[in-house]
Amino acid sequence: MGSHLAEELVGRGYAVRALVRSAPKWLGGLPVDTIAGDLHDADALAAGADGAALVAHVAGLTRARTRAELDRANVDGTRAVLDAVRRTAEAGGVAPRVLVTSSLEAMGPNRIGPDGLPTPATEADVPQPVSMYGLSKARMEDAVRRDYAGLGVTVVRPPAVYGPREADLYEMAKGAARGLFPVVGRADVPRVSMVFVRDLVRGMADLAESDAARGETYFVGTPGFSWAEVQAALEAALGRTTRTLRVPGAVLGAVGAIAERVGGLFGTLPPLTRDKAEAARHAWVCSSEKAREAVGYAPEVGLAEGWAETVAWYREEGWL
Repeated sequence: MGSHLAEELVGRGYAVRALVRSAPKWLGGLPVDTIAGDLHDADALAAGADGAALVAHVAGLTRARTRAELDRANVDGTRAVLDAVRRTAEAGGVAPRVLVTSSLEAMGPNRIGPDGLPTPATEADVPQPVSMYGLSKARMEDAVRRDYAGLGVTVVRPPAVYGPREADLYEMAKGAARGLFPVVGRADVPRVSMVFVRDLVRGMADLAESDAARGETYFVGTPGFSWAEVQAALEAALGRTTRTLRVPGAVLGAVGAIAERVGGLFGTLPPLTRDKAEAARHAWVCSSEKAREAVGYAPEVGLAEGWAETVAWYREEGWL
C-alpha cells in the first residue's frame, strides 16, 4: 500500500519522503527521498514530519503471535508518528494534514440478517472486533480520537486489499494456480469487500486533501463480493479452472494453530494464524457511501480486471 500511495502522491505533484526500515524495496525507481528508521525511531519520525504538508501513516503489523506485538506496532507506533507531528506543530511549523490507516477488522465482522445476507458495515456502527489484529486497530483508533483530536486526523479503514506487490492475498492466488480455492461459509452471497490497491490509494489521497475529512473516519472499499465471484475472477486471470475446497468454520482455528506450529519450526509466521483463522470465519463487507459523499469516491477497477493485472504481475515477478 505504501509504495502505491507514494506513486499516487508523486503523480499529484508532491515531493515525497518515506520512512523505510532497510531497503527501499518497491519504492526503487520512484523520485522519493527515504529516511532509514522505524516507528519507534523518534529522530527519523521527526525528520519525516519536518515541513510536511501531509503525513500519511500506512505502516502496521497485520499478524503476530501475541497481542503485545500487535499493540507495539499498531498502537504505540501510531502514537509515535502522531507525537512527531504534534511536536513539529508545537515548534512553530505548520501542522500537516494527517492520514492514518486502520482496517475493516477494527469494526469487526458483519451481522447476518434473516435472509442470510451480511449487513454492510458503516462508520456509524459500534466496533466489535474479534481478532487480535482488529482489536489493536480499534485501540489505535481510540487513541487517535482521544489523545490527538487537535490534529484533525483522517482515519481510513480499508477492507481486503489486493493488487501488484501484495503478499497475503497472494497466497489465495497461489492456491488457485495449483487448482484449489478454499471457501468458508456460503459461496453465493457477499462475503468480502475486496479493493484494488490503486482505487484505495486514490481514495486515500482524495480524503487527505479534503478539509471536510479532518477528524473523520471512512471505509474505502467496494461492495461485497461472493467467494464464487472472486473464484471466477481468479480462474479467468489464471486461465484455468479450480476445485472448490469447502472448509468448515469450526476447524479453522485448529488449522491456524497447526500452521503456526509448523511455521515456528522454520522461524516464520504463516498467513493463516489462529488469529486470521478467527477472522476468516466471518463476512467482511463495508459501505463506502460516506467516502463517496465526501470526495466522490467510487472504485474504478473491476474484480476481473484487477485480478488479471495482479496475476500478470505475480507471473512477471516469478511469484507464480
